[in-house]
Amino acid sequence: MLSEQSAATVRATLPVVGAAIGDITGRFYPRMFAARPELLRDLFNRGNQAAGTQRQALAGSIAAFATYLVEQPERRPDAILSRIAHKHVSLGITADQYAIVHEHLFAAIVEVLGEAVTPEVAAAWDEVYWLMANALIAAEKRLYDENGGPSWRQWEITERIVETVDVTTFRLRPVDGGPVAPFRAGQYVSVRVALPDGARQIRQYSLTGAPSTTERQISVKRVSGEGGAPEGEVSNHLHAHLTEGGVLELSEAYGDLVLEETAGTPLLLASAGIGVTPIIAMLAQLAEADHRAPVTVVHGDRSPAHHALRAEHEAYTGKLAGASTHFWYEQDAPEGAGTGFVDLTDLEVAPGTRAYLCGPLPFMRLVRGQLIEKGVAPADIHYEVFGPDLWLAQD
Repeated sequence: MLSEQSAATVRATLPVVGAAIGDITGRFYPRMFAARPELLRDLFNRGNQAAGTQRQALAGSIAAFATYLVEQPERRPDAILSRIAHKHVSLGITADQYAIVHEHLFAAIVEVLGEAVTPEVAAAWDEVYWLMANALIAAEKRLYDENGGPSWRQWEITERIVETVDVTTFRLRPVDGGPVAPFRAGQYVSVRVALPDGARQIRQYSLTGAPSTTERQISVKRVSGEGGAPEGEVSNHLHAHLTEGGVLELSEAYGDLVLEETAGTPLLLASAGIGVTPIIAMLAQLAEADHRAPVTVVHGDRSPAHHALRAEHEAYTGKLAGASTHFWYEQDAPEGAGTGFVDLTDLEVAPGTRAYLCGPLPFMRLVRGQLIEKGVAPADIHYEVFGPDLWLAQD
């Protein structure tokens, strides 16, 4: 909780800082990477940095946290913190790195706001930063303690499956032959690869196999760089160079968007494009548990040929007694599927439904809005964003 004096200062300066937060984070990253180039080389996603999405996500999370502190001082935004903490531990971020961020972030604040950053303003926003940082450090310590600390493990590729023209599945087993902890449906692992320029870049990929399996399975979409965005360094490297017998470094499984199965609870699992990956694990878990309540499966894609893991999508759903599938394709839609984008207008949604969404942000915003119109409680709609979470940045 913010001190009374700092709360008043943050409330008064939030409009100014909020309006400038994009410029602040835009200066922060270049400053930090100039001083600590190894962070960009081996920790931060260079593609997200080039596209500016990481800057947007950081700006959104800081503004959202500060707003929460002054508008709901009796509560803490645990949902925001949990999502960030899981991502951080999957990357191996440590407590000492928060001081590095603090140094360069506050230097950027002074650069942008100049004389407006009085000692009182600096002290108030310093308090905001360390409230957020210390909460994250504590949450990350708990996650590390559960998994034995930051660690990377080598996994051998036992099978490579070409799913579509731009999606490949890699099945893996631990090189050391040791035990494999079960994961929770919806979680992801970090994959660290050495690139030709010497960088060791890290990316997160959802686990797509059954949570009880002793192996790991990830499905990787090749990021082509359409629309002027940078090509995916890691995804293209995996597609071009990793074959059966190859070895990958994986983290433990993390992620707070997990399937909370309650017997008798109707579920709606909605995805678009490569957002299908965590949904597959959720369906696998439901099939293993012989879930009997209604399950509505929704998916949108460019065409059936682009629908990765379609066979698993249909097979797991077919094992559930109360499940139904509703697919939409922008082109080449077969009989029984919708043409165009996902539209829940005519879809019946059972009372008390809990929903899980994964896909592009516009898709999830649309589906969430339609579900709320149908009476689904906002608290029962959960989502996963691949890459920096821009939902907050766009609110």
